[in-house]
Amino acid sequence: VPAKYAIMFIAMQYNVTYTTDDNSEQFHFYDYGPKDIATIFFYMLVAINLHAVIQEYILDKINRRLHLSKTKHSKFNESGQLAFFYLFSFIWGASILNAVKLIMNPTSLWKDYPRSRMLFQVKFFYICQIAYWLHALPELYFQKIRKEDILRQLCYICLYIAHISGAYILNLQHLGLILMVPHYLVELIFHASRLFYFSDENKQKGFTIWALLFVMVRLLTLTLSVLAFGFGLARAENPGFSIADGNFNVLPVRIGCLGAVCLTQAWMMWKFINFQLKKWREHAKNQLPKKKITNTKSKRTKKEPNRG
Repeated sequence: VPAKYAIMFIAMQYNVTYTTDDNSEQFHFYDYGPKDIATIFFYMLVAINLHAVIQEYILDKINRRLHLSKTKHSKFNESGQLAFFYLFSFIWGASILNAVKLIMNPTSLWKDYPRSRMLFQVKFFYICQIAYWLHALPELYFQKIRKEDILRQLCYICLYIAHISGAYILNLQHLGLILMVPHYLVELIFHASRLFYFSDENKQKGFTIWALLFVMVRLLTLTLSVLAFGFGLARAENPGFSIADGNFNVLPVRIGCLGAVCLTQAWMMWKFINFQLKKWREHAKNQLPKKKITNTKSKRTKKEPNRG
């Protein structure tokens, strides 16, 4: 009896099948709707279980060997979990981009909008992305995150949920994909570099690579967003607003989406600049005692008499 309700939680809903004129080939696409909430809830529970498995069988064992402090222990767990997620999402997202050949045809970001029918892998990717970031909210309690870190993590979790859900609901799945994949690569490099740094503080080359790619991806995100919202969708053949057709190509929506992307990128750059300035100041403070020691040693060698 409950099978028809259980399948709503596990399988992708709103399947739409198209057949060719001679009925020799069928094409399966997917739409979205309120039943997706049940599917997202199920995969959110799956993400919570996977989070616990990675924490117990991988991260906790490494933590015992490294003997990290409480502050580093919390950051190590955060970076460890995110590194696994970013690696998996980057590989999966890149394979989808390769399958739909989106990189070779950037005009498909706005061509034939609204593209309300999704391939199975595109819909499943978005369902899993939203489920993962929703699972991160109860994990703030399960992982006993420190109070001073809760606001920071809550901020970027909500930004991920808002942007990914917005791309999914507004039928901007291809644009969201091509923006998420390079962003996830940069975040993967950062968290992997932080893991190596906790194991050996001399390993800091990864942060240099991350800093260069971070700025490049921010520029790429802004460029593609301006092209898509400012030029592509503005010149589309079917402008208008229709929830039934999934068409949200009107000026207020385009301005709102472009403004949200630009403000988010500006906020990220501001955080990035503050982070780099803080690191430079710490490096300068660490260099001052070393300079004083070298100066005192040089003065002592000058005052010593020549024993020759």
